Amino acid sequence: MPELPEVEALAGFLAERLADRTVEAVVPVAISVLKTYDPPLSSLQGRAVTGVRRYGKFLDLATGGPDGPHLVIHLARAGWLRWREELPAAPPRPGKGPLALRVRLAGGGGFDLTEAGTQKRLAVHCVRDVTEVPGIARLGPDALALGREDFAGLLRGGHRQIKGVLRDQSVLAGIGNAYSDEILHAARLSPFRLADSLTGEETAALFEAMGGVLREAVERSRGQAAAELKTEKRTGMRVHGRIGEPCPVCGDVIREVSYRDSSLQYCPTCQTGGRPLADRRLSRLLK
Repeated sequence: MPELPEVEALAGFLAERLADRTVEAVVPVAISVLKTYDPPLSSLQGRAVTGVRRYGKFLDLATGGPDGPHLVIHLARAGWLRWREELPAAPPRPGKGPLALRVRLAGGGGFDLTEAGTQKRLAVHCVRDVTEVPGIARLGPDALALGREDFAGLLRGGHRQIKGVLRDQSVLAGIGNAYSDEILHAARLSPFRLADSLTGEETAALFEAMGGVLREAVERSRGQAAAELKTEKRTGMRVHGRIGEPCPVCGDVIREVSYRDSSLQYCPTCQTGGRPLADRRLSRLLK
């Protein structure tokens, strides 16, 4: 799933290529992708793109000035954006392929939104104001725009496992499964620690780890072509997706806790005092 660093890079990538370009057509291919009907996608036609911005893990393409409609994109778990200097002349036809939506620009080129797999979660909204998108309206503060004291206050506000708090978009915007693993490893904290149980020193370490991991990933991703961002994300991970490999800090074997539709990775030596976590939902440390 694209998270804050990748979506930030995509926003920059698109801002360079869409500035003052005019939308010729927005064509939904998969029925599931479009989540709004008013204003219609046709309202974007003939309008210039005036800005590209990130809200958490959402991409916002503003068109036609301050009152123009916005095309808001959430790539979800398996969605992606593919920039194309040239698009086929024939309109896309619905089918079983990954293509979900096509944006064609006047003068040629544009981009496709694709989604792999059977769980269709990629979402596109055409709205007059970005706050009309429910996911944006309920976003918490951006993970890179939060001060240390405010961050500490968020942690004190709930008796929840820290992994879940970091991923909760209504608490912190932009962090998903992968970067929460990386942040907790950098902070040397178990993903099952309760957020309101952290000491002041642990909270400060977590705040520094969050900023450090995300800013480093943003810098790695900056300037990368859209097609290269997935690979850049994978190669930059130290524990996420590295099950069975040695921890780059201590050399212990990276382990995993699997859930029904996701998993987390961690280092026992760095994060749980050398004790493995039981691989089942809501597990505690094995005794």
